Amino acid sequence: MIGYLVGQAHRPRGVVGWANGWLFALRPSNRKRNVWAVALLDVRPTDRVLEIGFGPGIAIAAFAARAVRGQVFGVDHSQAMVRQAARRNAAAIRAGRVHLTQASVAELPSFGDPLDAILAVNSVGFWPEPVERLGELRRLLRPGGRIALVSQPRCPGATRDTTARAAQELGGLLTRAGFTRPRVETLDLDPPAACVLAVNPAGGPS
Repeated sequence: MIGYLVGQAHRPRGVVGWANGWLFALRPSNRKRNVWAVALLDVRPTDRVLEIGFGPGIAIAAFAARAVRGQVFGVDHSQAMVRQAARRNAAAIRAGRVHLTQASVAELPSFGDPLDAILAVNSVGFWPEPVERLGELRRLLRPGGRIALVSQPRCPGATRDTTARAAQELGGLLTRAGFTRPRVETLDLDPPAACVLAVNPAGGPS
């Protein structure tokens, strides 16, 4: 049973996955964390942004509210989450401003022109070869583009120290992938959420 529940958190599916998605969306701390992360990325009206692992689509909606003349892309490997996020963002999808795809971070679709910002919330720990994945994401960003990786540890007994260690690990991954100017912001939840932000160097992807 524990393995099944962990699997549902990783890749929600079926009726249980759908119900989990709604619970995630309704949990005040999850909504607050996602909206906070979007705000930290300082999205501008014409930005092109991407979220990896968008779940029920809370951050996608926050992106769409800011990038009103831009484009919002999202990939999630759960069909249940794609459907739920599409319902939540139906108007923006109809307007051609939001584009959601069922895909994994290891097999990303094309997004056309370079992106301005990328977000991933509580998903990097599930990625295969995360430094390689982050390097691929960096190549999708324009020079000076921003990335934000968020971690709110969900393991039993997680504390502020757990969050700090997770932030340090994410910062190391970003640096190894070629990002620069890493900084950490913390949201006072239980346990705290950390957002590690970094920039694609002005010289552009290598």
